[in-house]
Amino acid sequence: MKATAFMGPGKVEIQEIAKPAIKNAGDAIIKVIRASVCGSDLWWFRGLSERPINSFVGHEAIGIVEDVGDTVTNIQKGDFVIVPFTHGCGHCAACLAGFDGNCLNPPADGTGYQAEYIRYGNANWGLVKIPGQPSDYSDEQLNSFVTLADVMATGYHAAITAEVKPGSTVAVMGDGAVGLSGVLAAKLLGAKRIIAMSRHEDRQQLALKFGATDIVPERDQAGIDHVLELTGVGVDAVLECVGTEQAVSTAVQLGRPGAVVGRVGVPQKETMNTNNLFWRNIGLRGGIAAVTTYDKSRLLEAVLGGQINPGLVFTKRFKLDDIQQAYEAMDRREAIKSLLIVSE
Repeated sequence: MKATAFMGPGKVEIQEIAKPAIKNAGDAIIKVIRASVCGSDLWWFRGLSERPINSFVGHEAIGIVEDVGDTVTNIQKGDFVIVPFTHGCGHCAACLAGFDGNCLNPPADGTGYQAEYIRYGNANWGLVKIPGQPSDYSDEQLNSFVTLADVMATGYHAAITAEVKPGSTVAVMGDGAVGLSGVLAAKLLGAKRIIAMSRHEDRQQLALKFGATDIVPERDQAGIDHVLELTGVGVDAVLECVGTEQAVSTAVQLGRPGAVVGRVGVPQKETMNTNNLFWRNIGLRGGIAAVTTYDKSRLLEAVLGGQINPGLVFTKRFKLDDIQQAYEAMDRREAIKSLLIVSE
């Protein structure tokens, strides 16, 4: 089968490897229908973080179950599923508390999702079944299902951990697919005012379509001043969807006293100054999204019911053989998010 391998900064390639088979009792083998490139993939593609050469990559997909292990009873052969980047077991303390992104019983290994087939561990609970088959859905719906494997759930995690409520005023930092999903999540949770901090016109337009009420293009102190001018006192909740030290520092300064920052941008620095959290009584939450929990409790139904259409973050599509171009399009900001059509 075909699978995407990382060959060094700026280079990925398709390799022919053996199709995965059941290895553990909790595994499932999934034929991939659609997958995608994530903003976090760009870290090692750009050489900003380390990754082993010749390792197989990708962590967002939807597909059809081809085989299951002996302990998998909730998922059957032929099921149409979302394949989360998380692998929640469903019964440990973390999963039961709604934090399956921090499952205490993760599988020992798995396979990359930018491939024709995936071996997925903890399949019995971790996989999310979609009613029917891919042919039952529109192209837009299929794209939205792909976002439920990561970015939409991650944006929702930012909003949930920031305690967005009906009537909230929210600032969203980051205009990539996760930040735009955060705008959509804030709208879904009933926020009254959503300030999208974005410098790129195409992303600004999508943020407005997703429910943003204001656009703030400035950064640093100018951006802080603009948000304070709009709100008078700062916002109730901040969704930090970037991960840089600058973004986290700015997020803390956007909130009113008692506000909460929902941080889902993967940290790019190990330390941060927490003094402003203390002096301003700002809360800081966030982390790895609880993908399966959110998909099963709300997000899948929101897509099926037409409440949200997060698949609009895909602005370019590619065949799996064109994986290098898919990465380059995101790296050059020619695409907000690259969709991979793996099989029909």
